[in-house]
Amino acid sequence: MATPQIRIIDGETITDRDMNEKELAAYKAVQDEAETKAKAAIDKAVARQAVLDRLGITADEAALLLG
Repeated sequence: MATPQIRIIDGETITDRDMNEKELAAYKAVQDEAETKAKAAIDKAVARQAVLDRLGITADEAALLLG
């Protein structure tokens, strides 16, 4: 796999280059965090739908009951 690129804009020029080790580590940390948050959101939505299915109501009906 190719190393991700970084764009440096210094006001006069635009330079694209491969990320160094420190930049790559930060990039991977951000990607891992985003993946973890997305998985948590999916898990929460699945759990919410499972509860609604057990109760036999829709999300709109649950909002009416709770709101």
